[in-house]
Amino acid sequence: MVPDRESDIRPGALWGSMPPPPPGWTWDSLMDTALDLARSNLERNEVPVGALVVTPEGRLAGAAANTPIGRHDPTAHAEVLALRAAGAALGNYRLPGCVLVVTLEPCLMCVGALVHARVDGVVYGALDAKAGAVVSSLHGLDLPWQEHRPWHMGGMRGQACADLLRDFFAARRN
Repeated sequence: MVPDRESDIRPGALWGSMPPPPPGWTWDSLMDTALDLARSNLERNEVPVGALVVTPEGRLAGAAANTPIGRHDPTAHAEVLALRAAGAALGNYRLPGCVLVVTLEPCLMCVGALVHARVDGVVYGALDAKAGAVVSSLHGLDLPWQEHRPWHMGGMRGQACADLLRDFFAARRN
């Protein structure tokens, strides 16, 4: 998709420049924090995905790891749980100015939650060729009829995120 007007150019999506991280952080340090959350899932035998929501001031408003197996809840993806925690912490279901950082490209369900939460941006690590709904299988954050379209930036510490997932699934196959 090629932007046809200036308002369509969104930093960090498929074009544009990288936005600055929230104060007190680098994008790498935020992704390292999300990776730590993801690693905490290894002992619970949950898919190692971690997500956090950061306010414009640099405060961690929500953080979570995937727990659909343990919660018996198909919606218990790291992104959804981090959004829920941030909404509760900030006292609002809308999260304007916030950025979600997640180790794996969000799926369609999570993309919908991100749009409805009105986050400003999404930073993700590894691509998800099968279910990724940001750029891999669907450009879900770029759908033209949505009232809100967060900027997005993928590949942040992508190799480390992909290695963690690959090693997890390889161990399960053996």
